[in-house]
Amino acid sequence: MFDWSCMDTATSDEQIVESALSGDVDAFGEIVRRWERRIYALAYGILGREEDARDVAQETFIAAFRNLGNFRGEAKVSSWLHRIAVNQCITRQRRAGVRAETSLEYEEAEGGRQFAAPFHNSPLKRAEERERTEVVRKAVTALPPELREVIVLKEFEDLTFQEIADTLDIPLSTVKSRLYTALKQLRMRLEKYGVEVAHV
Repeated sequence: MFDWSCMDTATSDEQIVESALSGDVDAFGEIVRRWERRIYALAYGILGREEDARDVAQETFIAAFRNLGNFRGEAKVSSWLHRIAVNQCITRQRRAGVRAETSLEYEEAEGGRQFAAPFHNSPLKRAEERERTEVVRKAVTALPPELREVIVLKEFEDLTFQEIADTLDIPLSTVKSRLYTALKQLRMRLEKYGVEVAHV
């Protein structure tokens, strides 16, 4: 059995999945180790609640493990995991009847720092940055779910347009139009909160 703890970091996700499919029971654990924080941050960005994000991250990897046999390598492992996570978020939103205007509490949790602005030496500056970050989080969470998804995937997960299209299983043109609409709405909401932003 391969010792994944001393694995060469150049080993691709796809190669690790191949090992898992070949019967290496520890290989999938390496996929979880590599992606659990990113998947948590993605879920946190969409759902806005630490507990829900933690549950979705766990459910994502359970679903991925159960469906390993269906992975054909047509998309990257990262896109596959993102897609499962987004679907889990959508399912949870529908099941719980989550509204788009759900407020988002500021979280100090490590996984939620995908949204955090850089810290500065001045305590006053740090407080201002935290306040601004809180406003941005609330504005993002207030977006309709289909717009929030593309904003989180593009601006916080830094996926390409094509990767977002693959993740959400929608046309590339739809990704671009949703992102444009999302950025416009986000700008208007931030201006309403008194945050100056560049025009989209």
